[in-house]
Amino acid sequence: MRVVLCGYYGKGNGGDEALLATLLQMLPKNATPIILSGNPAQTQERYQVEACDRMAFSPVWQTLQQSDAFIWGGGSIMQDSTSAISPFYYGGLMTMAQKLGLKTMAWAQGIGPLKSPLTRWLTKQTFAGCTGVSVRDRGSASLLTNWQIPHLQAPDPVWALEAGNTPGLWDLPAPRVAVTLRSHPQLTPNRLANLTRALVDFQRATDTCILLVPFQLSQDLAIAQAIQPQLPGANQILYLEDPKSLKGVFRGVEMAIGMRFHSLIMAAAEGCRCFAISYDPKVDRLMAELSIPGWDVAQIPDDPNIISQTWIEHYANGDPLSPDQIQSLVDRAYMHRELLREVLQ
Repeated sequence: MRVVLCGYYGKGNGGDEALLATLLQMLPKNATPIILSGNPAQTQERYQVEACDRMAFSPVWQTLQQSDAFIWGGGSIMQDSTSAISPFYYGGLMTMAQKLGLKTMAWAQGIGPLKSPLTRWLTKQTFAGCTGVSVRDRGSASLLTNWQIPHLQAPDPVWALEAGNTPGLWDLPAPRVAVTLRSHPQLTPNRLANLTRALVDFQRATDTCILLVPFQLSQDLAIAQAIQPQLPGANQILYLEDPKSLKGVFRGVEMAIGMRFHSLIMAAAEGCRCFAISYDPKVDRLMAELSIPGWDVAQIPDDPNIISQTWIEHYANGDPLSPDQIQSLVDRAYMHRELLREVLQ
């Protein structure tokens, strides 16, 4: 069975690559994946699968015509907060697949935000036409319930991603703390300066090695490079593109300070204490569901001392998820795999 996988793949985003890696890990043996990618050559080399340029209409159309199933492969792709065009691209592909008679699946979706009535209508129509639907959070499940669309709710699949080795990690001094910040309009130069000063004070107080982990080089690397020269102690920027190696980082750290949604999932899954800086409702929902402390990016304290003391307190006394909690989340994340098997049998 030829199965087209569609998501924000091949665009250098560690979270979306982790979703793809997990989807490939969970696909039934009878499925041959064809990935729509922003970088087909890289995707083919990394995962040893067929890939097609996601923006080349004729090859994509031909691929759909030659396939049996189409899967939206995880994440918040039907939302109009970061791009007004994005939901029409993904919704258009799903509509084409449905018109061609393919089995279609919206897999591990986080729906919204949907500000426009048009994108909201398009989202409802495409989800209603799917053979199977799974979502990763209560908000998305509630929306589908209101639309009377059958669905499965389970934790984000990346909970179940197999962590790999991270080259050089164990050569760095311990204890280690990972920091994953991303560019955002609310992360102003003043707020970033306060976070950097707080990180300097935190490192002096804890004598930790700070690992700056850009999840998307185009958005995160400049921030990591701005912070690094100011750190007084051991530190490293980790350039990692393989999602399994990225998750493996968190096996070797004591605490993660994260904006990136999947950095918090990876860290929590590997037993790290987590502190969140939220820029999106999906991070808010994760914080609420897992009781992760943190701030909204627009509500970061103005005083670096308050920030550093909060981090020091959490480093000293905060609790990671228990092994039983982690195992429960991993087990339930595999429910996405069971739905894949049902749809693709």
